[in-house]
Amino acid sequence: MIRFADVSVTYSGAAAPALHGVDLTVPEGELCLLVGGSGTGKSTLLGTVGGLVPHFTGGTLHGRVTVAGRDTRTHKPRELADVVGTVGQDPLAHFVTDTVEDELAYGMESLGLPPEVMRRRVEETLDLLGLAALRDRPIAELSGGQRQRVAIGSVLTVHPRVLVLDEPTSALDPGAAEEVLAVLQRLVHDLGTTVLLAEHRLERVVQYADQVIWLPGPGEPPVTGTPAEVMARSPMVPPVVELGRVAGWSPLPLSIRDARRAAGPLRERLAGLAPVPRPRPAPGDPVAEAAGLVVRRGALEALCGVGLTVRAGEAVALMGRNGAGKSTLLSTLAGLHEPASGTVRVGGLVPHRSRPRDLVRKVGLVPQEPRDLLYADTVAAECAAADQDAQAAPGTCRTLVAQLLPGVADDVHPRDLSEGQRLALALAVVLTARPPLLLLDEPTRGLDYPAKARLVAELRRLTALGHGIVLATHDVELAAELADRVVVLADGEVVADGPTADVVVSSPAFAPQVAKVVGEGPWLTVRQVTDALEARP
Repeated sequence: MIRFADVSVTYSGAAAPALHGVDLTVPEGELCLLVGGSGTGKSTLLGTVGGLVPHFTGGTLHGRVTVAGRDTRTHKPRELADVVGTVGQDPLAHFVTDTVEDELAYGMESLGLPPEVMRRRVEETLDLLGLAALRDRPIAELSGGQRQRVAIGSVLTVHPRVLVLDEPTSALDPGAAEEVLAVLQRLVHDLGTTVLLAEHRLERVVQYADQVIWLPGPGEPPVTGTPAEVMARSPMVPPVVELGRVAGWSPLPLSIRDARRAAGPLRERLAGLAPVPRPRPAPGDPVAEAAGLVVRRGALEALCGVGLTVRAGEAVALMGRNGAGKSTLLSTLAGLHEPASGTVRVGGLVPHRSRPRDLVRKVGLVPQEPRDLLYADTVAAECAAADQDAQAAPGTCRTLVAQLLPGVADDVHPRDLSEGQRLALALAVVLTARPPLLLLDEPTRGLDYPAKARLVAELRRLTALGHGIVLATHDVELAAELADRVVVLADGEVVADGPTADVVVSSPAFAPQVAKVVGEGPWLTVRQVTDALEARP
């Protein structure tokens, strides 16, 4: 269905090709998973399938990409639209209408499908993706995860033969991610749709893949094989595979079910042991307090009587399904929303009544869309502006960028960075002011495993220095690694608030992979298991 014949892509001004020596086939009716670190060319490879590369993005394409027999060099994206459906990392870039139902119908209107066909497909897609309750909602009022589902739905209604998806579950809660993956499975198995997707959260998708394409690095040819073959070689693997390596299992498990079947001897070795506690500072004074917080967004009551206290040196994870109110709570703490009732104070200030130049020294917010914080033409200019705004010593921001984003040149434009790289740059910009309270909205969206490890290390360093951190996340593995507390929101209300181990282990949706495999005891991460086994007499 998709054929890459010695494909290389080089962008203007780049020192090396973004892709090199791609020679492979994606058969019809298979789900093919594309893996690799940030900046290794995954989005470029996906873009070549629908003709976006090079017709839209520019650059030079060497070799040949054919989709259902059509050569993308001679067929522009609009001439491939009936065959290829593409959803990129940024759902907002796809939307052309104002409401959910109109967006689902737009692609079919462009192809001139009959009204009765359009109506039937819209209803089918609303049900498939759990969007029926949102059909009349303005897209501007949706959460990031809800927008992600609408973007996927707008492509599905056209019934393409090939689906190309870039980080399709990155903004979805665990339940919604499972629903989307179940839909993709149904399309592959029942309709013979070919699905090519890139995803950093391998724990969610690797067990469903028929084939895996691993991009080792810029300019290096890809490695292809079955999921088991590639996971045995890849440096980036989900926790369940990493646990299998620690335990010496062969073959390595790809799913929770496979790992549980092999985990008997490991459970016996861990019997009587407990996770080695990680040194953590005692929580200090409150850096943020909210009580009885009610926030309305239009006719929607996004927060209903929320209470939250965050102390210095504490990391708190906000979890819950898409639309539960997590982003609204972060935005209210940052002064972007005025509460309808209740109180909120950050560092002694009332956020929505404070001047930005005063508030920036108390709280920093990294939003879901990091580009909202980036305005300069180069990384160096962005860092210089951050130093000036924060009245920090020159080079402070650039040092943070080097820690979080090694290898990025000063003259690179932020728009040319990958989604994960832009996030790291935005985080460095916010951290330059060293605010006592740091708010992060989906901070691992677009990050590969090494980048996530660097982020966790930096956030742990900040909590050790006394910063309070609140992160809204669907990444249960991040919460297990970093958070002292987990607060679960549902329909704008707090439904759980407690130590991470107590909250996530009791929840099938939010439990990390290690907890599901090992079962007994508060085991949350592979590192905990490794440290306990090494410390055993």
